[in-house]
Amino acid sequence: MSKIVVVENLSLDGVMQAPGRADEDLRGGFEHGGWAMPYNDADKGRIMAGGMAQAGPLLFGRTTYQDFFHIWPNRTDNPFTAVLDNAQKYVASTTLTEPLPWKNSTLLNGDVADAVARLKEPPGKDIVVLGSGELVRSLMRRNLVDDYVLLIHPLVLGSGRRLFADDGAFATLRLVDAQTTTNGVVIATYRQAERTAGQ
Repeated sequence: MSKIVVVENLSLDGVMQAPGRADEDLRGGFEHGGWAMPYNDADKGRIMAGGMAQAGPLLFGRTTYQDFFHIWPNRTDNPFTAVLDNAQKYVASTTLTEPLPWKNSTLLNGDVADAVARLKEPPGKDIVVLGSGELVRSLMRRNLVDDYVLLIHPLVLGSGRRLFADDGAFATLRLVDAQTTTNGVVIATYRQAERTAGQ
């Protein structure tokens, strides 16, 4: 069985909204877009490139898929564009239709959690979710996330959409790896612990 691995940039107060650009996600009047960029350094790039090189298919929600397609295929000065272009991409959306514009992209049909559960069934490489907060929360409710790779940045934003919302699903995790970059970003990998009766 394949694993679902969620990769997220987070502030110390758990905000995941718009880490990459000022105009990335303005929902709710969010004014701190691009907050993760000052913390990019060689350590972060090396660690993330190593993880991407070992990953298998990618899984996106609609908003993140469209944003990535708008940005990444046009970038050539990094090790990530080729990986993103060539990876098999699965997209959860009730509004998009096939054919999808980015090569190697497949639209998931029906209930998203059911479709992802089917993707996990055959053995294979990890299926990586980048961003896609709404999708991740729906997978968490169905206990489909196996690992979280959280890039925890040393700042408090005070507002914005959080990965672990107040009404989120209960989960017990265990830390399996942690690395710290020169700029103070903690890249922590958490694995879903065995669930006990009543959880």
